[in-house]
Order: sequence, then C-alpha cells, then structure tokens
Amino acid sequence: MQTVVADLDGTLLRSSSSFPYFMLIAFEAGSPLRALLLLLISPLVYILYYFISEAAGISLLIFVSCAGLKVSAIESVARAVLPKFYLEDMHPVSYKLFTACAHRYVVTANPRIMVEPFLKEYLGVDAVMGTEIQVSKSGYATGFVTAPGVLVGAHKEHAVKKNFGTRADDAPDVALGDRPTDYPFMRLCKEAYMVVGGKDVEAVPKEEYLKPLIFHDGRLVCRPTPLMCMAVILWTPIGLPLAILRVSLGILFHSRWKLSVLRFLGVVVHVKGTPPPCPRATGSDTSTTTSSSSSRRGGVLFVCSHRTLLDPLFVSFVLRRPVTAVTYSISRVSEWLSPIKTVRLTRNRSFDAKTMSSLLNEGDLVVCPEGTTCREPFLLRFSALFAELADQIVPVAMNIKITMFHGTTARGWKGLDPFFFFMNPRPTYEVSFLDQLPLELTCLSGAKTSHQVANYIQETLANSLGFQCTNLTRKDKYMVLAGNDGVVQQQPDQRSKLLQHSCSNT
Repeated sequence: MQTVVADLDGTLLRSSSSFPYFMLIAFEAGSPLRALLLLLISPLVYILYYFISEAAGISLLIFVSCAGLKVSAIESVARAVLPKFYLEDMHPVSYKLFTACAHRYVVTANPRIMVEPFLKEYLGVDAVMGTEIQVSKSGYATGFVTAPGVLVGAHKEHAVKKNFGTRADDAPDVALGDRPTDYPFMRLCKEAYMVVGGKDVEAVPKEEYLKPLIFHDGRLVCRPTPLMCMAVILWTPIGLPLAILRVSLGILFHSRWKLSVLRFLGVVVHVKGTPPPCPRATGSDTSTTTSSSSSRRGGVLFVCSHRTLLDPLFVSFVLRRPVTAVTYSISRVSEWLSPIKTVRLTRNRSFDAKTMSSLLNEGDLVVCPEGTTCREPFLLRFSALFAELADQIVPVAMNIKITMFHGTTARGWKGLDPFFFFMNPRPTYEVSFLDQLPLELTCLSGAKTSHQVANYIQETLANSLGFQCTNLTRKDKYMVLAGNDGVVQQQPDQRSKLLQHSCSNT
C-alpha cells in the first residue's frame, strides 16, 4: 500500500533522452519536414540540455515538435503511437519497484499531454505531474509552456508539494530519480533511490507488462534516435523509387511471374505447406463421384490471418493464379492499384453472404475474418460468416517481418500502406498453407455451427503462428487508436451505388 513518485526519462525508462518521443510527435502528428527540422537542431538541443540548461533543451524540443499542431493530434499520437516505444524502453528494476507499489505517481519534465495516456493505461499511474504546454483558443499548441515552466529541479519539488501537501505524514513513501535535478523532489519522500546503468540492462519482457500491448499505430518500426533518423532519411531516396518499382511490376507482370520478380527486387517470401491445385483444372470431371460441396463450387475459400492489406495479393502470387479478395474497407488508390479483383462488403449479412457465395462459384476467394490488421502476435475475433458458405476451406497463416516502416495505419492515409511496406529494405512475407479443413468440421458437411468453425480456424492459425487468440474486434482497435469505430458512414445515395457496383461485379 505504499506510494511511489518517480521520474520518467532515465528512471522508469532506460534512456535519459526524450528526443525519440518528440521526434514521433513531430513526424506522426506533424510532417516529415518538421521531423527533419527537429533532427537538424538536435545538436543544439544536446548542447543546451547537457551543458547549459536542462529546461532550455526541453523547451526547444517542445517548441519545434509541437508549435502549430492541433492538441487533438498530439493526444492521438500519445494514445496510439508512443505507448509501444515507451514499453520497449522500460527499465526492468525500477519497473518492478514502481509497479509493486499500490499508489503510483510520475513527475516529469516532458509535457503531460505526451506521457499521461501511456502512464495511466499501461502502468496504472494515479496522477501525472508534467510540463503543461500552452494552447490557443482554437485548440492549437503554441510551442510554449505555461507557468511555472518546464518541471525541472525546484519546479518538480513544487509539483510534488502541491499534490501531496507539506505534512510529513502525507509524504510519499518512495522516490525514484536518476539525476541531480531530481534531488529536490526526492528529499520530500521517506525513501529515495537513484537509478543507474539503464543502457546496460535489457528492457522489460513483454510477458511482464501489466497490460498487454495489442494495438499501436504509426509508420516507424524502430525507436527514432538521431542515428536511426539519419538512416531513414538516407534510405528514403532509394526506398521510395524502389517501392514504386515493386508495386508497378507487381501489377504489370503475369501471375506466374509476380513472385519471381518481387524476389529479384529484394522482397523475401517464405512459403510453407502445399497450396491446393486450381479447382478448374481438377474438378471438372469429379461431379459424378462426390456429393460434397467442393464439387458444386468452383473455388477454394482461403481463410487468412490479417497482417497487411497485401495478404490476398501474396496468396495469389504464391498460388500463381488470380484470386478474388473481399474487404470491408480499402482505399480507392489501393483498389485501383490491386492486381487482383477486390469486392467491397457492405456489412449487410445476407447481402454479403450472397456476394461471397457467388464469388466462390466463380473461383478462389480470399477472406480475412478478423476484419482489420493487427501488428502484434494476437489474432482478433473471427467473423463467422465465411464458415456458412463453403466446406472447401484452407487456413493460411500469414506473417510479416519489417525493419523500418509499418505497412498499416489506423490514423493515416491507407492508400500509402503498400508503398510504406515495400519501402522496407527487405520486407519479408511468410505464407503457410495449412491442411484443408476436414469435411466433418465444416458447416455444410459436418453440421458444425459457423462460430465453432470460425473459432477452430482461429485457434489453428494461432497455434501455427505462435500467436494468442483474443475476442477483440475491429471496433475495439479503432476505439483505442483513433477514437472511433472504424466505420466510414456512407450517404444513402452512395450506399445504393456501392450495392449496385457490388452486384454488377458479382
């Protein structure tokens, strides 16, 4: 039942530099140009921070990264992007001590708006005492801070006194800090400990997180230190043309050659299992020898885990034949660029069932029942609609490995997703074809319910990938990352046009 008050950078976090987190604000809430400006002034920030004034260095970081940005945009990045990078930098010793206490408080020089969502959501912090940024009447950050200024030294002491009072009996039990400017607030606590050697210890393992990190957003994969930012900047003039080339040749070449062309351009594709043969080539003369629905339907239903919107494309590339993909949400650019047929679903269950059934009669169909992508090793809840439509079902375990850019986004423009994925130096796709579902485990031939089939396939894919199954949905993801349910409301006339378009495609 003790109370702990801790600093953040260098104390709860292994690194004492907050530059990477301001860089994420500048890049994700601002623009690449703002991020470049922040990188260019980083030597000046370093000189100010370590040799002149810690408060002056933080003030400059705040001004360059936040000035002119909507506060809502900063809050969105703090909620959706920063937690992943904070968790990956947690100091294991101070983390264990901090989370062992029942009442947790953080006092930091960083803007409260940046750190509060992470600290309250993933560390269960009661209150955050941080620097307050100045906000205009129209909701924009001015780049300046409000009184008493950046929380450093005596200002931290004043913040702790204001929160806990001046009585000795009300003083916090434990204080954690890492630098001399933390001494003033640490003297107010009954016990005080200095954290040292953060760079020489391993970060907190994921299995020890108080709350698992399932959803996160942002384009950058690695923590954007100055050196990492330089690497990204130097690679971009090469990576962008390479991504355009990869996308273009993936569209232009025939299905038989797409995989070979992508491999030649540095895309790594690992294939496991045996893809089923083309049903048109082998099923024409079997209708009199079997009564299963595989003889009645023209295609195979491929059920995939969902890592990026490119999943159906790589299934098609590996099969070396066209397939059709159904999706609830795809940008117009991605739809136009797609080398395979894509059909939008309407979220009308009966209409979508008819659409998918018709597409299966025409040929192979790829579905991603999660309805949205997930970056971490978790599978979201599977929609059970697909299980009612076929008994020739092949689960496909999809996974990716990337080093520089994420090819998915919940907050940004989805039309750029394939380009960001292909901008990675050596993007890797793993496509594992599992055994076709036995007929006795299907709805049409085995009298199983659609939910039983969906749950079975979800568990089978999770075991193959080493992932965990969850009951979370697309709505849960978008509520966490974007503050909405992820559904774009259509106007009535637009919806009717979409239905007519889908019918004509069918």
